[in-house]
Amino acid sequence: MNDAPNGPATTWTPAGEVAGPITETAVIDACATVYDPEIPVNIYELGLIYAIDIDDAGKVKVEMTLTAPACPSAQELPEQVREAIMAVPGVAACEVETVWDPPWDPSRMTEEARLQLNMF
Repeated sequence: MNDAPNGPATTWTPAGEVAGPITETAVIDACATVYDPEIPVNIYELGLIYAIDIDDAGKVKVEMTLTAPACPSAQELPEQVREAIMAVPGVAACEVETVWDPPWDPSRMTEEARLQLNMF
């Protein structure tokens, strides 16, 4: 549902309230609920999310990478990210693309992730 013909995407919540436009923060929060099964840190803090694009129609596109091309979770993690983002109110569609350039390295992790993993 849109408030205006070309306005930002809005949606009704189960409680019947109108949710506002999708924010990058809401998408980041959704991504942060997904964890690499081999590393006890969420994929956002690991620096695996490279780009987030949200259009006015509620479509979200995410570019992400994995810690290594041979990652055993290569099929599962992008689908988990897509499902988490689809749960954000107002999201109409989500595409998650796995990219390999630039390659991931530990310098992409947040300071909090480095502390959790004792990587100073």
